[in-house]
Amino acid sequence: MPQAAPSRRKKATPPELPPLSAEDLWSLERLGTPSLSPDGRQLVCSLSRGTLERRHNSLWLMDCSGERAPRALTVCGERDGQPAWSPRGDAIAFLARREQQGEKDARPQLYLIAPDGGEARRLSDFGPGIESFRWLPDGTGLIFSAWVWPGLRGAAAQQREHKRWTARKETGYSTEEVFYRHWDHNIPMGRVLHLWHLDIASGRLRDLFEGTDLELPRSNGGAGDYDISPDGRRLAFVHDPAEVQRGGQAWALSEMDLRSRRCQPLLKDPAWDAAAPCYSRDGRSLAFTLAHVGQSDKALARPALLRFDAYHRCLGWQLLGAEDWDLDTGAPRWAEGDRALLFTAQQRGRCHLWRLDLVSGDCRVLQAGGWVQGFDVGGPDGAQLVSASDSAQHPVRLHALQAGEAPRRLEQFNDELLAKRRLGELREVWFEGAQGDAVQMWLILPVDFSPRRRHPIFHVIHGGPFAAAGDTFSYRWNPHVLAARGHVVAQVNYHGSSGFGFAFRDSIMGRQGQLESQDIEAASDWLLAQPWADARRLSATGGSYGGFLVAWLNGHAAPGRYRSYVCHAGVFDRIATFSADSYMQRPRDLKARYWEDMPRVLAQSPHAFAHAMCTPTLVIHGAQDYRVPDCNGLAYYNTLKARGVPARLLWFPDENHWVLKPRNSVLWYREFLDWVQRWEAPAARRRG
Repeated sequence: MPQAAPSRRKKATPPELPPLSAEDLWSLERLGTPSLSPDGRQLVCSLSRGTLERRHNSLWLMDCSGERAPRALTVCGERDGQPAWSPRGDAIAFLARREQQGEKDARPQLYLIAPDGGEARRLSDFGPGIESFRWLPDGTGLIFSAWVWPGLRGAAAQQREHKRWTARKETGYSTEEVFYRHWDHNIPMGRVLHLWHLDIASGRLRDLFEGTDLELPRSNGGAGDYDISPDGRRLAFVHDPAEVQRGGQAWALSEMDLRSRRCQPLLKDPAWDAAAPCYSRDGRSLAFTLAHVGQSDKALARPALLRFDAYHRCLGWQLLGAEDWDLDTGAPRWAEGDRALLFTAQQRGRCHLWRLDLVSGDCRVLQAGGWVQGFDVGGPDGAQLVSASDSAQHPVRLHALQAGEAPRRLEQFNDELLAKRRLGELREVWFEGAQGDAVQMWLILPVDFSPRRRHPIFHVIHGGPFAAAGDTFSYRWNPHVLAARGHVVAQVNYHGSSGFGFAFRDSIMGRQGQLESQDIEAASDWLLAQPWADARRLSATGGSYGGFLVAWLNGHAAPGRYRSYVCHAGVFDRIATFSADSYMQRPRDLKARYWEDMPRVLAQSPHAFAHAMCTPTLVIHGAQDYRVPDCNGLAYYNTLKARGVPARLLWFPDENHWVLKPRNSVLWYREFLDWVQRWEAPAARRRG
């Protein structure tokens, strides 16, 4: 009998992987900055994980050799964070809000846990709460920062006043301070940031700033503002030396004898702004950063060094590195037996980890970005190094770094999820922008990109303005999520962006909106000249200063140039920004005060050009935004409506300058992309 013909059925094509979604961003596990054990063999870091409904932070231990898998150290805390090893390596301190004897901590407290695990023990029960801390070198105690009432003496008095304060029925906030709110909260009424000493054995608390006018910077207060000498006798810290606190433009650097509480100024000059002090291992030098704000308000921070003699008398300070160093320097750390300093610095849309040789003066990249978000140095001679870094293609990953070896990854968080998603290609391009300068632009291509097809495009204009778009992973403006519906996403590092030198950054002062918009327009010309660009579907979006530029373009770009705008938390009215937390900075940025030079202020304010605004705009703002108060977004939306310009408002009563709640974030992405697509569509479809 004849044989049946063999089947010619085609093999099933595996389904294409989906692009990254807004929901995926909340399934990703988010790693914090690592803290190395004293012997350099292990690290501990925080890990945030959860769902759209609930998230929590826990602490994880990792082996720096990579031989053992990471393991959870804490599981029951909601916000376990800021872990730090004890000097002997036998305990890890961290901040948390936990339940004790049936009552949950109202404010973050200090906890202690053994690296082998077990139950965490609460070290503090301080009503005002703990903001940051550092271990004393002998492990007998910690120095921490806290918001306290400056006129009170002793921890008991602070506890009583805090109890009275929390029981008050009134909600009013009264102040005569210049600087009284920050980001999304009021500075605790009547309080300042002091440093305290906690003795672990006795539980005794001592206010180190008691009876003085000293306080930590009100906008910071983190552990980067102070350091303890290796012998445990001295405390270096930065503070605002002005009699009236104004938010700080030139922080002073001082040192306290921890036994007597006597202070000596190390650097107090209104022309110089000091930050991030860090003692050498022998205690005879102090590294920090220094910016020459007397030369310019936007001076770049440089690495600096202060030396002491054998009697610990200050021998003066010096700037480090080459004379032509033109990058903004992050907090320095000592390494390799005090022979080198390590720090991060942005350069052309990336953030690298740098090594400065203190003998030769040579400065080179130790780990290239992507974006190095943080690092720690450990081991007996400071030779062990771990880093936390990301890129546009992945969230933060942890690596161990050894001289002469490639970085060794220590975990595989998020690999499983990312293996099931497609991410678009990242491209870096340069074009000629304002003043004939070379300007950088990053492109994220959609996963289905084809050079033979035409693709819609929109700008995502970064905020700051003294920041940068770059090769980094974002949760709030993720370009892969924004490109998921087929758009090419363009991110321009316009004039004023960081990482391109002082002159580029300082160029926009006193003429904000001018050079930056020229850069955006030149980028649009470059994009529309590409064979894959759909000239009929170009939009512009941005947040914060990027939102300001979107509003600026609406009053300056040719009608029809952009199909739509999305303005998130953008400045609309420069006079209204005097309601912001950073209002003292605004006249310096504009080089004018509105009561002295109204024409110059108006020349830099989008609302003065409202008569020319005609492009459909989605306005997004949060009621808890103190950096750009929502009166800006509401006025912008109302103005467009009054003029008959199509506009939509997305307003969050419970968000600040950023949209941080999971469900609100997903809504933000949906409204954003729906609006852009709505105005790309033909008119008949839009009416539907």
